[in-house]
Amino acid sequence: MKSKAIIAVVDDDERLLNSVASLMISFGYDVRAHLSAEALLSSGDVLEIDCLISDVGMPGMNGIQLLEQVRTERPDLPVILITGRQEKHLSQLALRHGAQYFEKPLDSTRLIEAVRAALATRP
Repeated sequence: MKSKAIIAVVDDDERLLNSVASLMISFGYDVRAHLSAEALLSSGDVLEIDCLISDVGMPGMNGIQLLEQVRTERPDLPVILITGRQEKHLSQLALRHGAQYFEKPLDSTRLIEAVRAALATRP
């Protein structure tokens, strides 16, 4: 069993990426930060992480497409999607794929609670 959970954070906004990564580190998690979905997928981290936090709106592969791709490799991986868009169909897509969905601005307390709950069932 790993001593620390590994959280992947994916966001094309470097400030938000660093903010979420720092939050996760402050709560004792190891973090793998990526500026794009493609960077995460090419890194090999998908097989090692315990939870994925990803922005929805990114150039290239967006967060929904990343979620769909990750589900083929890791169907049970906890995924949390974040977005600045308030579009009901995005939240429905996320939920259909078993992901949690948060709108910006992020509530850090709720995000940490969601990560803790998602990791509570890991072996």
